[in-house]
Amino acid sequence: MAASSRAQVLRLYRALLRESQRFSSYNYRTYAIRRIRDAFRENKNLTDSEKIEELLNKAKANLEVIQRQV
Repeated sequence: MAASSRAQVLRLYRALLRESQRFSSYNYRTYAIRRIRDAFRENKNLTDSEKIEELLNKAKANLEVIQRQV
């Protein structure tokens, strides 16, 4: 993975975690954080750039959903 892609993924990961911390409900907050961590750990060894790009777009969409719900 290129350094810029890695930085982009890490930035998105941190943004997702940061926004999830803003859920007022403990259950929603812990569920969201657990799902984010599990998804990123599950896909950390991907090398297919097309699949990585697809997952990044999905994560960006999820970030927007979290931002609307918070």
